[in-house]
Amino acid sequence: MTTTEKTNPTKSFHTEAPQEYINQAIDEVMASLPDPALLSSEESRGLIGRYSGVLEGNFIYWMAATYLAVKSKEAKAGIEGNLLEEVRDNHPGMLRKFTVAAKAEPTELDRRVVDRDLQNVRAFIGKMEPLKILLMMAFFEGWIQKFMAYLADMAARRGSKEMVYTDVHGVCDIEHTQGLFHAYAAELALAKNVPSSEELLEGVKLLRTLLQTIIRPA
Repeated sequence: MTTTEKTNPTKSFHTEAPQEYINQAIDEVMASLPDPALLSSEESRGLIGRYSGVLEGNFIYWMAATYLAVKSKEAKAGIEGNLLEEVRDNHPGMLRKFTVAAKAEPTELDRRVVDRDLQNVRAFIGKMEPLKILLMMAFFEGWIQKFMAYLADMAARRGSKEMVYTDVHGVCDIEHTQGLFHAYAAELALAKNVPSSEELLEGVKLLRTLLQTIIRPA
């Protein structure tokens, strides 16, 4: 399947939450996934390892930055609940357990492969632009939720029965995604200078590039 970005954001992001664009972008990334039945053992290990290497050490950090960037009480309350769940239930530990059980721990090569794209996302996060970050994180949460069945399939093919991480995130991230879109709407109502649609999607595009590197490293 092609990994070329097909989506063309023509709608005004100033007047409506761009859920349609985000959903289409998620579907396109999902469509780029290789058939898990055709992956070699090393290919499936690498895909799980690269995903785990990025998520375990970055997701809470990125969500914390989102919390710090937003201004509205509605947005802060929703993101705080998301963060509380991530920390209280030890989601990084949950992912770590899943990865070890699948015998797919990230290698130094896995980390090097994703490093450039990962640093680009980190630099973007550091700009602390709330509308852009919220759209990126909504895209991320939405994609993770849809990716869980595929991730569980790969792990099962590797002989793992440890599926707590994929079971939990296949459900909770639906609510998390909608919460981020609500936060976006609340921030949009307060914004005085709203970026263009292309600018608003900066983080989505950077994260999408990172995901494609996780899926199909060059």
